Amino acid sequence: MTSNINNDPTARMKSYIERIAAGPKMSKNLTEQEAEDALSLILNQSVSETRAAVFLIAARMKLETLEENIGYWRALHATCENVSVPLPRLLQIADPFDGVTRWPYFGFYAIPLIAALGLPVYGHSSAPAAPKFGVTFEELLIGHYQIPASPVEAARDRRLAALEQFQFSYLSLRHTHPLLDRMASLRSEIVKRTTLSTLEKLLIPLKAEENFLASTYFHKGYEVPMTAIAALAGFDTTVIGNGMEGTSLYGVHKPARLFRAVGQNPAEEILFDAGKTFAPETAKKIASACAEIKNLPATAPAIVQFGEEALESGSGPAAPLIACQAAALSVLFNQFDDYQKAYDACMDRLKDGGVFESLQGYLQFLKNE
Repeated sequence: MTSNINNDPTARMKSYIERIAAGPKMSKNLTEQEAEDALSLILNQSVSETRAAVFLIAARMKLETLEENIGYWRALHATCENVSVPLPRLLQIADPFDGVTRWPYFGFYAIPLIAALGLPVYGHSSAPAAPKFGVTFEELLIGHYQIPASPVEAARDRRLAALEQFQFSYLSLRHTHPLLDRMASLRSEIVKRTTLSTLEKLLIPLKAEENFLASTYFHKGYEVPMTAIAALAGFDTTVIGNGMEGTSLYGVHKPARLFRAVGQNPAEEILFDAGKTFAPETAKKIASACAEIKNLPATAPAIVQFGEEALESGSGPAAPLIACQAAALSVLFNQFDDYQKAYDACMDRLKDGGVFESLQGYLQFLKNE
C-alpha cells in the first residue's frame, strides 16, 4: 500500500511529515499511494494524535495536489460503510458538516419535498462539528426531534428502512464512517478546516442504480478535485456549488457558480441566479424571503419553527427558499426540465400539507423501533 519500505507506522508518518511540512518552497508532494497510507494510519489510530494533527495541518497549508486528494479519498472510501439500496436513482445532499451559524438554512425540509417530486434523496451530515459547530441535519434529528442515536447499527438500519418506505432519509458519519466520526475531538483541536472537510462530502455510503451528489465548495478551484473524485466514487451526476453560507441553497443571496459533471465528462459551469432564473413574481418572493431570514437566528428552534410552517401550509419566509432549493436540484438532476414549473410544483406540494405529513410519518417511524 506504500512505496516506503519501512513498515513501522510511526516512521512512515515521520517521513511524510518531513516532506510536506518543510515550508512553502521546500515541501514535497506525496504520491497517491503515500497519501492514502498517511490518512489510513491516522484513521486507524496507528500514529499519535499529535502527529495526526501535524500532518493534517501541514497537508492543508501546503495545498493538496489532485493526486494527494485522490489518495486521501481512497483511504476514506476504503473504510466507509457501503450499502446497496433497491432504488433506481438516489440523490445525496452533502452540505458542510460543520453546519450553519449565520442564517437559518432549511435544507432539512427541502429533502422530503424533493422526494415528493419523485427523486429519492438523503442528507449526509454529522453532529455539529469544528470549526463552526453550527446546525446540521443530524443536530435537528437528534437534538430537536429526539430520534434515538444508539445503538448505532440499529439506528442506521432503521434510517435505511425509512429511505425505502418514505423515499428520503438522513444519515450521519456515525452511521457511514465511524473511524472518521471518532476524529471529531481531534478536528476540534486543529481549529481550522482540513482536507477531511472537503472529502467527507464525497463519500458514497449508499449505492442505487444511478447516484447523484449535490454538494459545495469553499474556495474557487476546489471544484476540480471534487468533481474528479465524485466521478471516481461512482456518482453519475455531480453538482458542486457555493450557495448561501456554503450550502446547496444556490443562487439566492448572490449568483452561484455551479459545476455540473456527468460521468467522466468535464464539468460544465453554470451561473445560477434565482433572480433571473425564475419568473419575476417568484424571484421577488425568493428575494424577500432571503432578506427576511437574515434577521432570524440560525438556531435549531428557529429552523424548525419556520421549516415546519412551510411544509404544513406553504407559508412563511422558509417556503420560497425550500421550494427554490428543491426546484433547482430537481432540474439539475433531470427530474424537471423547467425551473419555474418545478418551483410551482414544489409550492403546490407544500400548500397541500402532504410533505409535512410525510416528514411526521418518517420521524414516527424512526421512533418506533
